[in-house]
Amino acid sequence: MAEELERVLARLSEPDNAVIQQATAELKQAFKDPAIIPALCAVMTGSQNPQVRQSAAVMLRMRVRKHWKKISVDHRESLKAVVLQAFQQETEHTVRHSLSQLSAVLVKHETPDRWPALMDLLNQSTKSNNPHDRQVGLLLLSKVVGSNPEPFKPHYKQLLQLLGNVLQDVNNPSALYYCVLTLTSITAYTGTEEMNLMRSLIPGLLIALKCLVQADQDQASEAMEVLDELLESEVSIVVPHVAEIVRFCLELSADATLSDSLRVKALSCIAVLIRLKSKTVLKNKLLQPILQVVFPILSAAPPPGEEDPEDVESDTEGDSENPKHFAVQVIDTMALHMPPEKLFSQLSPFMQACLSSESPYERKGGLMVLAVLAEGCADHIRTKMLSSTLQTVCRSLSDDNQVVRSAALFALGQFSEHLQPDVSKFHSELMPLLHGYLSAVHQSKTGHMTKAFYALENFLENLGQEIEPYLPTLMETMLSALNNGENLKLKELAVSAIGAIANAAKEMLVPYFPPIIESLKGFLTDTREEMRALQTQALDTLSVLARTVGKDVFSPLAAECVQFGLNLTDAVDDPDLRRCTFNLFSAVSEVSPDCLSPHLTSITTVMLLALRSTEGVTAHLDEDKQFVLLDEDDDEEEEGDADLDEEGSSEVDDRDVSGFSVENAYIDEKEDACDALGEIAFNTGFQQVYELRDFPHEDVRRAAYSAMGQFCRAQHKVWKENPSEDNHQALHKLLQVVLPCFLEAVRQDRERRVVMAVLESMNSIVKSCQAEALQTPGRLAEISDVIKDVLKKKTVCQDAGGDEADDDEQQAEFDAMLQEFAGEGIPALASAVPAETFYPHLNDLLPLIMCKAKSSCSEADRSFSIGTIGETLHSLVDVAGGRAVAGRLSKRLLPLLVAGVKDSDAEVRNNSVYALGSLAEAAGPIIASDFPMMLSLFSNLLSKETDLRVIDNLCAALCRMILSHVAGVPLEQVFPALVARLPLKEDMEENKTIYRCLSFLYTHNPVLVVGQLGPITCAAAHLLGAKDVDEETQRALLTLLRGLAQQHSQEFESAMASLPHEQRNTMSLALTQG
Repeated sequence: MAEELERVLARLSEPDNAVIQQATAELKQAFKDPAIIPALCAVMTGSQNPQVRQSAAVMLRMRVRKHWKKISVDHRESLKAVVLQAFQQETEHTVRHSLSQLSAVLVKHETPDRWPALMDLLNQSTKSNNPHDRQVGLLLLSKVVGSNPEPFKPHYKQLLQLLGNVLQDVNNPSALYYCVLTLTSITAYTGTEEMNLMRSLIPGLLIALKCLVQADQDQASEAMEVLDELLESEVSIVVPHVAEIVRFCLELSADATLSDSLRVKALSCIAVLIRLKSKTVLKNKLLQPILQVVFPILSAAPPPGEEDPEDVESDTEGDSENPKHFAVQVIDTMALHMPPEKLFSQLSPFMQACLSSESPYERKGGLMVLAVLAEGCADHIRTKMLSSTLQTVCRSLSDDNQVVRSAALFALGQFSEHLQPDVSKFHSELMPLLHGYLSAVHQSKTGHMTKAFYALENFLENLGQEIEPYLPTLMETMLSALNNGENLKLKELAVSAIGAIANAAKEMLVPYFPPIIESLKGFLTDTREEMRALQTQALDTLSVLARTVGKDVFSPLAAECVQFGLNLTDAVDDPDLRRCTFNLFSAVSEVSPDCLSPHLTSITTVMLLALRSTEGVTAHLDEDKQFVLLDEDDDEEEEGDADLDEEGSSEVDDRDVSGFSVENAYIDEKEDACDALGEIAFNTGFQQVYELRDFPHEDVRRAAYSAMGQFCRAQHKVWKENPSEDNHQALHKLLQVVLPCFLEAVRQDRERRVVMAVLESMNSIVKSCQAEALQTPGRLAEISDVIKDVLKKKTVCQDAGGDEADDDEQQAEFDAMLQEFAGEGIPALASAVPAETFYPHLNDLLPLIMCKAKSSCSEADRSFSIGTIGETLHSLVDVAGGRAVAGRLSKRLLPLLVAGVKDSDAEVRNNSVYALGSLAEAAGPIIASDFPMMLSLFSNLLSKETDLRVIDNLCAALCRMILSHVAGVPLEQVFPALVARLPLKEDMEENKTIYRCLSFLYTHNPVLVVGQLGPITCAAAHLLGAKDVDEETQRALLTLLRGLAQQHSQEFESAMASLPHEQRNTMSLALTQG
């Protein structure tokens, strides 16, 4: 059989399809004979043709991987012996490579301990004095360990010692390459006992990588993954060697003669080190050397006659896998993970030099740096350099060079996204500039037009009511673009911009709604393939319109929109399109949940399939491509033969996979499916999905945790509306799964954004479910402890367990933001349980919050600290025992809050005033002796304060004092001063407090109120029918006014007479209705 088999295998490599097909058919027949195994072994060891020997090895590997259980014990044993014999006698590298892969698959089934001959061969060859034997032995070692690292764990110590010796063999690059691959494979599995040994290898490893760079850049690029693996798996191993690793990576990054792939790996490694160990990087004074290398890369001109990928004039994404892109990513990572003060002190000179350079690419580089700093250093830029930075960007919009103008548009888009609300205050300067710029771009330049739309969209989205004067011109531009007959890209950009306009304009967009909807309907019913991107955007904008134009306007279209989504999901297999239908369904669930009910089963089925799907995940098989087809055919021929083995591994063994890649579209689809399921659950109420909390991509994990929070809130809503025992048990069953999972994620997840989402979701559960969320014994303590851990920077994503002490008050803004999310949990807990129950935990948490109010802390920290205290005190107002606890806390908190009222920052003053008012409301008569001091403080502030929000909060704080202890407030002096500051100008939510106080005073001291009827009526006239005043406040106001009109008609008529005609009519109408 062996001779015939050899002839068949030889025919597989002939350049004739008919011959190959015939040979394939014969092979499939031969595979049905159990004697195929010894026959392939004979060919593998005896053929003179290396290609045939390799084919035999590949065939055996496929047989072993898929049909191991069908191979007899005798054949298994002889195969193990033959493969080692063949490996030792083989002279061709390609065949040895296939033999090592066959050995790797055998190890998967046999384990090292059941194959002592393999271990003997590895020992003997890797320690040989012959360099070639060592190289061959290391090839075999890298494959068998790489395919299945865990069973080799008992041998790790011995292995690491061996690899340490091999790393010194600098004249044998192939041996170094296989050595590093082996090290990469075992890194994730090493335990504490191997740590020191592993750490001692780092200097030798860096030398070995340098040798590989000289010998073979492709191999060096692959070998560089060992650094990624070390950093992601066990960063503490590299901490003592951070400076050496950074210098090595900088050396590679700066060398323009090296391949892009290698330089990208080096820059990526620097970014990961900054992300995981920013304090160590700063401590080792590595920031300056990194900036010295990174800035020339990001500001370099492309080769003559070429453009940077992002500047190529097309509507497709440019290639971002280049050193320039990753150099900018390094700056982005710095911004997210380093204290802004420390970063800007060293980065600013480089950036300013670029921005003022004669070279357009250096100017572009400076703008790109400004753009990526906006997210991580938002507070620093907003408070210290916004005006000058905006001037620089606006000047760059009129630069002679288009690459500079494009970068300025990107920077402006980033500023609009991350520097709110401050950037929007410059709308009178920026809006004409942006709209004028857009109008001037030629429609054929789709790439540049896309950038102009990006900047305009991001700015519009956050403009709010300030968009009103620009709306006619904007909508004329957008509707004109929608009617453009030819340019589909322009239509897509305009549809997207209309979504941004809707987010700002809300009901103001209603007059333009009919033509918008007609266009969107036309796009969504066009079945042409080239319409796909436009349809995706149309669905997204439809979702935004559903949420913004008002229920009355959108509800009549809701059912039709659901049908659009379902039709597209059925007709088109596209993850982006499905993602947008998920958004649309969740938007409709908010506006008109009844429209979803008939389709709920089909909608959720599609979403759950998206969550479970592995579509878009590509396994990169480490396998000779020419045999894949044969392998698939073999599988079909013997259906059911590819059983799961004893360990339950599937047909494609994961250790035969050299890597996975996931298409972004499918990640986005999972993320949006999670979001939509959560929202639909909250709006219609049904059961949870939980499997994606461990998904590798952080955006999917984040969406999964958010959805889980919404599931809990949905079940709580179901129980509240239908308080049966079954619904109550279902709620607690859900909470008992979700909350422990959240607590674990806060402590263990490595990504701060994910932990922020978990904390936000946990806070929302506590706010919604209140005491129900805390019924499990110990749950209150567990949540309090996890908040404490975040405030003490003890979680994994905060670089806990690092070698460096963290006594520096300065921190990255994102680290501060993470602590703010944790701090928001304190008032949520305070409002959920009796005050005495929470007091011991609050006692532990308060010092961690109060220490951030020191004058040496940043404005953001001081504002967070006092804001959290104020919200916590406010929570005590309505809980059992709140008054006693607030009284107990007053002596500790008063000095802090009084100092805050005198702060130079308006937001800190505002929060301090609010906190003092909340303390007065919560503690009432207990702190009556402090009322005179507080009133004097407020009086002084009121006489000189210019910030309108602070003045509004002063009025509300005075009202809280009156409501809690009216005897402690000299009303004759305070009340006229209070009424004179009405109506409120900025903080409209506080109207509720103001008019609750006026109603209270009218009941207890009507003469006082009637005496101020003129200013009260004037203030009330501004509020009636105002969109930013809630219905409850409107009702309270009308009740008060009707009482005054009935009981004091003469005075009321007199006050009404002094109002302008239009306001008088509005008030008369409101008083007579209902």
